[in-house]
Amino acid sequence: MVIVTITAPGSGPQVNGSPLPFAPTSALGPIGDPTPHWPGRRVVVDGVELHVRDTPAVGAAEGTVVYVHGLGGSATNWTDLAGALSSRWTGHAVDLPGFGHSTPRVDRDYSLRAHADAVGAFVASLGEPVHLVGNSLGGAVAMTVAADHPDAVRTTTLVSPAMPDLRPAPTRLGDGKMALAAIPLVGARTRRELAAEDPGTRLRRTMRLCYADPDAVSPAAFAQAVAEQAQRAEYPWLAEALQRSFGGLVSTWFAPRSRSLWSIAARVRTPTLVVWGEVDRLISVRKARRTVASIPRARLLRLPGTGHVAQMERPAVVARAILGMVDAVADGTWDSAVVRPDVCGTVPG
Repeated sequence: MVIVTITAPGSGPQVNGSPLPFAPTSALGPIGDPTPHWPGRRVVVDGVELHVRDTPAVGAAEGTVVYVHGLGGSATNWTDLAGALSSRWTGHAVDLPGFGHSTPRVDRDYSLRAHADAVGAFVASLGEPVHLVGNSLGGAVAMTVAADHPDAVRTTTLVSPAMPDLRPAPTRLGDGKMALAAIPLVGARTRRELAAEDPGTRLRRTMRLCYADPDAVSPAAFAQAVAEQAQRAEYPWLAEALQRSFGGLVSTWFAPRSRSLWSIAARVRTPTLVVWGEVDRLISVRKARRTVASIPRARLLRLPGTGHVAQMERPAVVARAILGMVDAVADGTWDSAVVRPDVCGTVPG
């Protein structure tokens, strides 16, 4: 396990005197403020209809990257990162069934396995191995797809993956409404209250949980996000998708060891970058070391001053780390670094 911590600009990334894989800013595609949301389309894979936003490569594409959002998120969570990585890759950001603009599965199955099957089928439909990137619930989904389909995944990036975290933590409850809404029966009234809120109010509530500093989001970017939320506010399945996906995820935290997310992590054989914000209020950064130690070819990037959605708060930094991983894999150095759990390095922020 190699741990990298982003600090103030310095002399460059070093671990035990060896350069860490970290691409220069000049290697990135464009990031706007805001970056317009990428156009979407509907696809049907294995009988499941998915809404997918496509990011074309700036020049000749060197490959394909697939993005998987977290609980309550959507494909637009990847807008900036997809722009940054468009310097090399064509991108496809998937709305999980029942989220974003995707309709629910016919069987209303919102388990982690069902989400992973949908993403795995989409990846297979592309006909080539992909770089797979996931955040939170989407990180657990991406990890499952990588473990189950190693030949279909070239690299894996997990941003604050939703690994088992059963600690009592008041910070993850926000003002308490979102937690109460997730409880069957008891939370019915709260779910109705949340559904009646305007999109801006709901988005601010979510951002206070997910961002280290939600005030850093520009007014233009916030307005764009609110407009997108309003577009899907009338979907009748939104509360169901959130509640049942949350329940499906938490059930994996109580699974026997042989079927736990830790056992799935141990089966991931792809080069893997784990990115974790140190101000993550939802899944503690304390889970980062065990996560990286569980995945055979993983390295860890910790980001101070960053919350649960590093790809949205620090898209350029995350993109540089992903491209650095891919370059290191290509030149054979990703697996050659001395691995010690107590090693930390610095890279320019």
